[in-house]
Amino acid sequence: MKSSLMVMWSTVPVVGVLAVGVCAAILHTLLKTGLAWRLATDIPNDRSLHVRPTPRVGGWGIVPVTVVAMLLVAPSLWFAALAAAFLAAVSQVDDRRGLPARVRFAAHLLAVAAFVALFPADAPWWLLCVLVFLMIWLVNLYNFMDGADGLAGGMALFGFSGYAIAALSGSNPMPELGLACVAIAGASLGFLFFNFHPARIFLGDAGSIPLGYLAGALGYWGWRGGAWPVWFPALVFAPFIGDASVTLARRLARGEKFWQAHREHYYQRMVRSGVGHAGTAWAWYAVMVVGIGLALFALGRSMVAQWTLVAGWAVMLIVIGRFIDLRWRRFQSTLSEQSEV
Repeated sequence: MKSSLMVMWSTVPVVGVLAVGVCAAILHTLLKTGLAWRLATDIPNDRSLHVRPTPRVGGWGIVPVTVVAMLLVAPSLWFAALAAAFLAAVSQVDDRRGLPARVRFAAHLLAVAAFVALFPADAPWWLLCVLVFLMIWLVNLYNFMDGADGLAGGMALFGFSGYAIAALSGSNPMPELGLACVAIAGASLGFLFFNFHPARIFLGDAGSIPLGYLAGALGYWGWRGGAWPVWFPALVFAPFIGDASVTLARRLARGEKFWQAHREHYYQRMVRSGVGHAGTAWAWYAVMVVGIGLALFALGRSMVAQWTLVAGWAVMLIVIGRFIDLRWRRFQSTLSEQSEV
């Protein structure tokens, strides 16, 4: 047992370094050859936070590295790997030509529902249905949150690193899950070399949709295998979940089409109000690290302590959101005063 754990830990840096290097090499090649612009290019519009056309090919580096690594070091997660590849293919078509919302949703539903059906947890059917719904929401919200330099890639780096630490060092370790998460985190870092401000490459739907799927699928897998409680994945990705969910609720309350592009997310307001892309990314990284630290600290504590920490962090995120809203209203007020002069 001790020797197997030593082998596992010696494998971690190898998997991580290879994932970083291969992903970065793929994306560098796409940029150097000009192929990146032919695969998918983001053209700025009135809802964009960017001003120049930028290739949306981050998924072309992250997804192949992730899928191959999972099949090699985590064969038990073969379906999640293949489903991520399937969603990347569908999303690439969407990046290039656009697909109806119902087609995209059908692909998301198929990938999530099939995974839970093939690998059901020992839980009531209604709970599994709730988890399917939440996992589909995670797939989509990850896409919604991909709009600022370094943001979604950084969330993947920190989020899957949190998963990896819990899966490898918890009271009930799951080595394959941990190594899969190390590979995803490494590939995300390789992507960040080209995506941190000023971004030369965007993630694109072919990258954000598979990452959102894997965040949900591997979170479910860890809960199913006893690596962490059901709240753990939600706490790890709480900043993303909170921003997207509050923004969705606001838009639905106003009768707007939530799937249409807009600039109302908290992170978008931060960028637009003067924090900038880099400042916004660093601020979100700090929030993410604190939340993940709390999540890891809560593991192994009593049930009451766990849920107290979850509730406390939710309150803190609400406070952060209120602060951003206040800053945004002041910014708008200043713009209004300047326009009247």
